[in-house]
Amino acid sequence: MPRARRWKPWLILFSVPVVVALAGIGYLAWRQSVPGPRAEVHAPKFIGVKTPVAVDVKTARGGIAAVDVRVVQGEASAAVAQQAFPAPPAQQRLDLTIAGRDLGLKEGPAVIEVRGRDDYWRPFRRGDQLVASAPVTLKFTPPTLEVLGATQYLHQGGGGLAIIRAKGASKAGVKVGPEFFPAYAVGDSGFSVSLFALPWNLPDAAPITAWAEDEAGNGVSRPLPITLKPRRYAAGTVEITDKFLASKLPELMPERSSIPPEQQVAAFLVVNRDKRKAAEDTKRQIAQKSKPRPLWEGAFVQPRNTQVFSNFAESRSYRYGGKEIDQQVHLGFDLASLKNSPVPAANAGVVAFAGPLTIYGNAVIVDHGLGLATLYGHLSSLAVKEGDEVKQGQELGRSGTTGLATGDHVHYEVLIQGVAVTPVEWWDGKWIRDHIGRPLMEANVPLLQSEYPAQKATPASSDRSETPVKKRRATAIRAR
Repeated sequence: MPRARRWKPWLILFSVPVVVALAGIGYLAWRQSVPGPRAEVHAPKFIGVKTPVAVDVKTARGGIAAVDVRVVQGEASAAVAQQAFPAPPAQQRLDLTIAGRDLGLKEGPAVIEVRGRDDYWRPFRRGDQLVASAPVTLKFTPPTLEVLGATQYLHQGGGGLAIIRAKGASKAGVKVGPEFFPAYAVGDSGFSVSLFALPWNLPDAAPITAWAEDEAGNGVSRPLPITLKPRRYAAGTVEITDKFLASKLPELMPERSSIPPEQQVAAFLVVNRDKRKAAEDTKRQIAQKSKPRPLWEGAFVQPRNTQVFSNFAESRSYRYGGKEIDQQVHLGFDLASLKNSPVPAANAGVVAFAGPLTIYGNAVIVDHGLGLATLYGHLSSLAVKEGDEVKQGQELGRSGTTGLATGDHVHYEVLIQGVAVTPVEWWDGKWIRDHIGRPLMEANVPLLQSEYPAQKATPASSDRSETPVKKRRATAIRAR
């Protein structure tokens, strides 16, 4: 009979401490192996005089105890941010502005380095670790900028042109107050041309400058040698009736199946304010895709046998029940003739938009290049589509009452980078030669010189000044 194994208590007494020790060692090893902070640097390729940079820092365990951000160039480095956190967060974003000139470093390649540590306990304490880096180029020298020519006499609500030469720039153009009008390169000549608009309400003291900026955000500006002349604009009143609201709101607010009578005025204000602004935003967006060369030739034409019913920049008081409910500015001409009349293209170009456009109803926008465009609104039908090339006089559609209007007419606008200017200037061949062609010729930039031969002014393009429309009782045709 086999002999029974004898129980050995000493084995257990020996094994338990070993297991506990191994478990402790494993736990300590695991604590030590927990990764430190991680970071992500959001920085452009170039660091200039003042460049925004963001750094996102996260921890796997514990919180962020400290972060150190530096710009390193060879053996030299410059501190950008050194921050400790008394109550360490699990994640933190640092929004920084790097003043390149103040770093004490040279222009050229460099690296943004992020070091940090967390407050997570480990057997062996860690110091600051390199947790992220991003290569950059330091650049502090702004581009060079010359003004070679410009339209000398400008009016509020009008347009002009500047010829500039910018070297080392990634973006150049003209700034009118806060508005920026990009310049388009003229072949490989080194010259750029910018058509710019002066908004109808531009303050007299607003700066008008040529401007250029490089990839690092280093900018330079030069004043344009111009004389600004003010304009006076007409004012009018538009009476809003229940009949008008009932007939137009279903078209202008299709997202609402029915609007109770007591809510129609509030709905009209949404259309007249919010949807009007949405249309303005759309015009600006379309302008960004303008062709970088002129597509037009000579003076723009007004449709034959049309009468101007409302002037450009006419201030309008909208009244309902004898009380004013809103104020807006009419940024174009209202042209009316016979019902369902053909609407011709004012000049050659490419159709940049064709379809419903909020308060304008069915509309067509023709791009004439260099940021210049014309808009035709309230059309009853469209004869073109986006992308079509059109010639001067080609039918774009038929006049109508779509959008915020009832009487049959066409709302016509001239736009420079989506900013409305008076059509009178562009209907005038002499104005175009003097204000657009002459600066080009004086700067010896052969962009449009061949397109403006001497020509007789037609009734549609004769030299005429903007005159206020006589005060009259508002009619449905002026409802927009």
